[in-house]
Amino acid sequence: MTISEQIKVLCVRSNISVAELARRLGTSPQAFNAKLKRESFTIEELEIIADAVNAKFSRSFELMSGDIV
Repeated sequence: MTISEQIKVLCVRSNISVAELARRLGTSPQAFNAKLKRESFTIEELEIIADAVNAKFSRSFELMSGDIV
């Protein structure tokens, strides 16, 4: 699943529209949709998105041994 798909699922599960998320982030829905299409999010932006919907963003690598880095 792409990060844009994950953000859309996040919106659905948070009961808000993508346009509402954009407004919470202080940007226009048009600009945010363009960013979704480009898939150009930094880790910091993803953390801000999570905060906007009262969620937690986590990132990690999981090795085949099961170790998480």
